[in-house]
Amino acid sequence: MKVYISADIEGVTGVTSWKETILGEEEHKKAAWQMTREVVSACEAALACGAEQIYVKDAHDSARNINGDELPDQVTLIRGWTCTPESMMAGIDESFDAVIFIGYHSGAGFDGNPLAHTMNGGNNFVKINERTAAEFDMNAYVAAHYGVPVVFISGDEQLCSHAKELVPEIETCGVKWGWGEATFNMNPDAACREIRAGAEKGLKKLQACRIQMPEQFELEINYKEFANALRASYYPKAVRLDGHTVKYTAADIQEMMTARMFML
Repeated sequence: MKVYISADIEGVTGVTSWKETILGEEEHKKAAWQMTREVVSACEAALACGAEQIYVKDAHDSARNINGDELPDQVTLIRGWTCTPESMMAGIDESFDAVIFIGYHSGAGFDGNPLAHTMNGGNNFVKINERTAAEFDMNAYVAAHYGVPVVFISGDEQLCSHAKELVPEIETCGVKWGWGEATFNMNPDAACREIRAGAEKGLKKLQACRIQMPEQFELEINYKEFANALRASYYPKAVRLDGHTVKYTAADIQEMMTARMFML
């Protein structure tokens, strides 16, 4: 078995403020430590299920958050950004058997996490085929493009519920929930145990977690600044719906993710 893990930080238990997410800030050290622990728990689950190869994409901001010294020998850690459309899923292909998301968070337009956003803080919401989307949705479709099932996700509770709308059989672990600017967090050790247990369960039902791809992808972005909407509207085939909203229709997820690189 070959497993791909994409890890973010805003959905890690305990993480509440932006300073905790920024490399170089003192508060980041503890957040990155817990992020690493949660990734290790997912790796342990994969190994327990027979994985021989595990790829871990550090998919937050600098992409230099996870301590590779703590990862099992079977792990290939992807640090930094490839500057390709796959972005947080760089390196994914048909050779993988399963995808796991760790530390993921609610998207822009949701209130389940004080750090809710989609890719950056410059938009009010992003929709895919008229459904408000999170980074999870984009990355799950990227996995599905290569025929790889998404079997587990950890993060805030609202995102976990959102994930089940797209992948009903996905296993989830809500390690936190947000209220205003606060987060209510699971004990860090308990979170690691729950992540390992949930990931193991998900890895045992690969076929049930496959995603059906839509015939096309309609990407709609509502920008906070009207100037950014104007700029994005000049991307080929993009349509400006109003002063703050731009739509792009793609034939497949690769085309949509390429447009996203330049529009979002």
